[in-house]
Amino acid sequence: MMKRTRKPGITRRSTLALMGAGAVSFAAPWVARAQAKTIKIGMPTILSGRVAQLGTSSRNAVLLEVEKVNAAGGLAGRQIEMVIRDSKGQPQEAARVARELVNTDGCEMLLDGEASSGSFAVHEVARDLGVLCIHTCSEASSLTADPKQHIPNAFRCVRQGIHDSIVGASYAAGIAKAKGLKKWATCSPDYAYGRDTTGEFVLYLKKFAPDVEIISESWPKLFQPDYTEVVTKILQAKPQALYSCLWGGDLTSYIDQANIYAMFTQMEVFAVNMADYTALTVVKNLPKGIHSGDRYIKTFPPTSENAAWGDAYKAKYNEYPTNWSWQNATAVMFLNEAVKKANSTDGKKVAEALTGLTIKCPFGADGTVTMRADDHTLVGYAIGWGTTIPQEPYVPDVKAGDWKTIFELEAEWKKSKGYT
Repeated sequence: MMKRTRKPGITRRSTLALMGAGAVSFAAPWVARAQAKTIKIGMPTILSGRVAQLGTSSRNAVLLEVEKVNAAGGLAGRQIEMVIRDSKGQPQEAARVARELVNTDGCEMLLDGEASSGSFAVHEVARDLGVLCIHTCSEASSLTADPKQHIPNAFRCVRQGIHDSIVGASYAAGIAKAKGLKKWATCSPDYAYGRDTTGEFVLYLKKFAPDVEIISESWPKLFQPDYTEVVTKILQAKPQALYSCLWGGDLTSYIDQANIYAMFTQMEVFAVNMADYTALTVVKNLPKGIHSGDRYIKTFPPTSENAAWGDAYKAKYNEYPTNWSWQNATAVMFLNEAVKKANSTDGKKVAEALTGLTIKCPFGADGTVTMRADDHTLVGYAIGWGTTIPQEPYVPDVKAGDWKTIFELEAEWKKSKGYT
């Protein structure tokens, strides 16, 4: 049974969203405040520091979708009030904030907008409190793939490291064979997402291109300010190709610093998180020809629905959405459809409705996405790799991944890890 503990005296008011880390909320329109019982949804995320773009773009996407849901009548007739708080990118703080959102602020559900380092902490809070939780940013495969992590009230509406690694490694292996790229280096952040995703990429790269050899590994700390030592280590190893899953501000700082050494002219670079407006529009001198997985670009999937959503986001916030944006938007879409299916906002009933649910979505490979039943994770989203250029459309030709192949290899991977 879902546990819900509320501070005595808290009343529900019809508001649209809580902005930032404070406790001041606002609503639109104001006249609706006393007319409907609201439902509070808590969102711990990163709103300050080097990777604040994760939290701000996640928050923006949620508010965009919540506005639509509230305008259409809310969740089962209840207006959504988002309570959004800053974890500052610290796992302990993420857990504390998540618990407070439920126990003190009266939130009935959680949208976990944390990076992987914080999502595991929020996951344990959801396990303890029994509250419905949808993870919206963590890509570490083990969060949902490992059966020890499984709880019936937690879901992940996020692309997954193993999926990116299978598609990316297949793409990279083709280039490696064509260009004779046998000596590789890796450079990824030193925590669960970086270690797991890099290991998975290397596993499949060697499967598709057995002659590949990893001659250098670098593991910079999350939010590391200076990459000079990392860059010089890679240059001294003289690899023919480099793989990295650095992301956000870490990736842009790394590229800017590596540009000083002309590193990107000396090897083929495969950076899974490059094709996202967060990186594409921030890097001072975007190198030509970096290979990347699609994160969010409005031209992939190449549909009018995706382009329209990207343009609507830009019109509202004066910047393009990010990978985190589409994932958070999709979580609200899932929640809305699950509540309709359950005809209830009760967390247990909504969780049952979410399990195995397929919805129409602008970011689906075929126009739909599914919350897979056995591990509560997102599948069927558009996924592919391509080569960047320094101006729009940034990745003009994306080679789409094949979900049949992803499912087959993912099943083998789960078995090899003892997950099935």
